[in-house]
Amino acid sequence: MELICPLCAQPLHRIDRSYGCENGHRFDLARQGYVNLLVVQQKHSLHPGDTREQVLSRRSFLQTQSYAPIVDAVRSAALAHGASGPVLDVGCGEGYYATRVADALNAQLLGLDISKEAVRCAAAQYKGPTWICGTASHLPVADQSIGLLMSMFALTLPEEFRRVLKPDGIFIQVLAAEDHLLGLKSIIYPQLHRKEKDTLPQLDGFQRIESIPVSFEFTVQDEQVQNLLAMTPHYFRIGAEGAERLAQTKQLRDRASCVVNVYKLV
Repeated sequence: MELICPLCAQPLHRIDRSYGCENGHRFDLARQGYVNLLVVQQKHSLHPGDTREQVLSRRSFLQTQSYAPIVDAVRSAALAHGASGPVLDVGCGEGYYATRVADALNAQLLGLDISKEAVRCAAAQYKGPTWICGTASHLPVADQSIGLLMSMFALTLPEEFRRVLKPDGIFIQVLAAEDHLLGLKSIIYPQLHRKEKDTLPQLDGFQRIESIPVSFEFTVQDEQVQNLLAMTPHYFRIGAEGAERLAQTKQLRDRASCVVNVYKLV
């Protein structure tokens, strides 16, 4: 897998504790082992992406294995369709999904997230992969260098994804379905408004070759109820009354519902 400079798109080479290109741009490895390739020209806020609180909440929740059926479905789809490395997870978070899929494929892994806190957490916990703070709209990855690209509840940018995938590469996308986490929503909102979601999108330059619905119930208790909220977009939308109702909730039984879409290039 070849990284490219986010400033000039020339190849980046590892030199001791940094990456550098022939034009003299250098990017130092952080103490935890990740590299920040999110240059100021690509930032839309001072601290983009998930906060440290959100990242730690998601890590704590995922370690309960409540979402294990999702990673099982992605892993099975990757194996069934003959996916191979290198693996790139765009919006990798703290690395839970990608590390398990890459291990199943025995493949090199690159995890990328716009949140510095997310890749810092991933690099501290998983030492083998390459972890990068960067943006999905300008992937610091060479053309046609990725065998499996993953987007887990994250952005899909078809043009950039086509650029980095090998001709025989696979793209696996996971999208939340309409009935995802209705139990949580029924607590934090005064009433539910069902919004139609396109869970089977047509992507320019891609052919969808399989769609796998994944739905299962799980139960969380005590602090994991709050952790579940913190790892969802509802974290930014909840009002004071909804937050109070959730604070009084000591146990929540809910249903996760998503779709695993598998694409190939056309």
